[in-house]
Amino acid sequence: MTLAFFAIAVGLVLLVWSADRFVDGAASAARHFGMPPLLVGMVIIGFGTSAPEMVVSALAASQGNPGIALGNAYGSNIANIALVLGLTALIAPIAVHSQILRKELPILTVVTVLAAIQLWDGEISRIDGLVLLAVFCGLMGWAIRQGLRHKEDSLGSAVELELIQHPMPLGLALFWLLLGLLLLIASSRILVWGAVVIAQGFGVSDLIIGLTVVAIGTSLPELASSIAATRKGENDIALGNVIGSNLFNTLAVVGIAGTIHPMTVDAQVLSRDWLSMAFLTLLLFAFAYRGLRINRVEGAILLACYIGYTSYLVTSVFGG
Repeated sequence: MTLAFFAIAVGLVLLVWSADRFVDGAASAARHFGMPPLLVGMVIIGFGTSAPEMVVSALAASQGNPGIALGNAYGSNIANIALVLGLTALIAPIAVHSQILRKELPILTVVTVLAAIQLWDGEISRIDGLVLLAVFCGLMGWAIRQGLRHKEDSLGSAVELELIQHPMPLGLALFWLLLGLLLLIASSRILVWGAVVIAQGFGVSDLIIGLTVVAIGTSLPELASSIAATRKGENDIALGNVIGSNLFNTLAVVGIAGTIHPMTVDAQVLSRDWLSMAFLTLLLFAFAYRGLRINRVEGAILLACYIGYTSYLVTSVFGG
């Protein structure tokens, strides 16, 4: 058991570090090959910050641990809104400027409803997974077209400034890209192994471990990048990280996991976890559109929601 706890700690640290290196290398390499800054932000950074969830869930599904795969995706969505945006808004209120980001919030709400429809029959089949991936590809194509129509989008400007301030030679960028990807896979294997051992040792479901320990760990890149972006005044990156990551988790992460291995879904996933995710999504929608900002009071409300949700999970397991 001690080795399992150590594996989770090492796996999480290595996962976050390798994801950061992967994003840096991929963004710089894409810029060298002429990709517009906006697409670097939307595609490369968006995929990169969600890479931990994707790799962990894919490995968990392939190894027959669907609870970790699904719990990681939905738990990360809950953590992204309530924990990441809550803490970020407490540090500095988050203004919402980008037209693209404001369009994505309603889409996130619709995608959340789609998740409920698929959970209703108690399973995520391969067909469900393929549908999610098809919707994800369609949304990515739409977002790219919309982005290229608005050349002056603030997200693209912020990414361009970041790439100019921190240039990286192409060779070094490709090195970090490859090394980051390899370490992502290795650290994910370590993390999943430790999570399964701990779940079995304490007699709890791998779903609970996925919703808590694994979800928090894989959300650390979003937390770090959102706080850093907000302190620099780059609000679109902070909010874009969360909206993009939640879309990615709900569609691509669950879609990939379901396609690899169909998942039987516990009824509590819909009545407890999806409901919490949907409530927080609507709350974010209301906060962002009311005055186009998320202030410190609203950040405190989001953080309190996360503390309450996590406390309920822990109590339900250890409180009898």
